[in-house]
Amino acid sequence: MELSGKHILNAPVDKIWSMILDPEILAQITPGISELQQESGDLYKAIADVKIGPVKGRFEGSAELLNKIEHESFDMKVQQNSKIGNVAASLGMKMQATEDGQTELSFDGKADVTGLLARTGNRVMSGVANTLTKQFFSNFEKLLQEA
Repeated sequence: MELSGKHILNAPVDKIWSMILDPEILAQITPGISELQQESGDLYKAIADVKIGPVKGRFEGSAELLNKIEHESFDMKVQQNSKIGNVAASLGMKMQATEDGQTELSFDGKADVTGLLARTGNRVMSGVANTLTKQFFSNFEKLLQEA
């Protein structure tokens, strides 16, 4: 499944960079994340509770940040396992300042799913991914307004 999109956030790049790399903040704004703990360097243990249509599951695994270019970009490699299936994803994140001091945050990558998740179909999974992405950016915007 392909993942891509972009969103304008009302804050400068340096603020977005520091927020998105803070495990507490990232756990707070990412839908379904119940735990995100730094294990070492840029490797994190992640636990998520996600509901996909009539199917719900608890995913446990890791998230690793790679190829970081400060205030510009990083890659994320995610491996999550559950009783209903596994997810392996790789995602590139880019941040670019806009002329009015905001930040365009864009992402591009793919996710491979197995098990019951894969059997639910690509169309359902794409819809879920879009919904989770919208929730992520909505949560991020709310947190920026509160800051």
